[in-house]
Amino acid sequence: MSDQAAESTGSFRIPATQDEPAGNGKSDKPKSFWRELPILIIIALALTFLLQTFIARVYLIPSESMEPTLHGCAGCTGDRIVVEKISYRFGDPKAGDVVVFLGPDSWNGAYVSIRSHNPAIRALQNAGAFIGIVPPDENDLVKRVIATGGQTVECCDEQGRILVDGKPLDEPYVKTDFPFIPGQQDCKTESKSPRCFPAVTVPAGRLWVMGDNRNNSADSRFHSCVIHPELPRCDKDAADYMGDAEATGTVPIGNVRGKAVFVVLPPSRMGVIHSPDIQAN
Repeated sequence: MSDQAAESTGSFRIPATQDEPAGNGKSDKPKSFWRELPILIIIALALTFLLQTFIARVYLIPSESMEPTLHGCAGCTGDRIVVEKISYRFGDPKAGDVVVFLGPDSWNGAYVSIRSHNPAIRALQNAGAFIGIVPPDENDLVKRVIATGGQTVECCDEQGRILVDGKPLDEPYVKTDFPFIPGQQDCKTESKSPRCFPAVTVPAGRLWVMGDNRNNSADSRFHSCVIHPELPRCDKDAADYMGDAEATGTVPIGNVRGKAVFVVLPPSRMGVIHSPDIQAN
């Protein structure tokens, strides 16, 4: 009986080597962090590239043209804004949208490259811009869409408001503008208000854009030969201006980088960027 019990007990004994891995009998060591780090970096850069190319990108506001909606005043901390790129893959910008766009050729006279003169550093900067960790070397601007292709924009009505197709716009975001005093300084008096400009019809596929800081914004008004025939590039007869889309001061829709939707920095100004329906009237 004792021999039989011992034999039975032994049949349930687990060999000591059963929990050990096959092979040399030694457990594998965890992979080194330093061997995995390059792979993690490549994945992170690839995700950054995809995110900023197809979904959204952060831009810095460099000027005062959109005050007070967006801060970029001299001596202050410029706003950093999120610009989403998905909406305009399925539709065009609408009046009231705040958009970031590449300045047309005629707008780029004062632009200065932000790249280093050192070829090696410049190559690194260009590589960083490709994956989205360095700003692109281009004249990216931010303004509000006022009118779209086929619409006629002008200023002003009796109250100093901009008209699109003869209807006044509702623009609650405009806090500073040129003076407009009916009967004393308007669009009909001898001392004309600087707000006033003649009718411009926006060519198809283009946008008329203006800064919210109306008396300090080099926008479609400034670049229009219809309004400023004295500009060096406006060397044609006034009758020819409207046949030249570039001369109208408008921006091609293809130049639009995306829609500004959120202020992310500084924390004190963090919030949504509103795009009201300004043509609702």
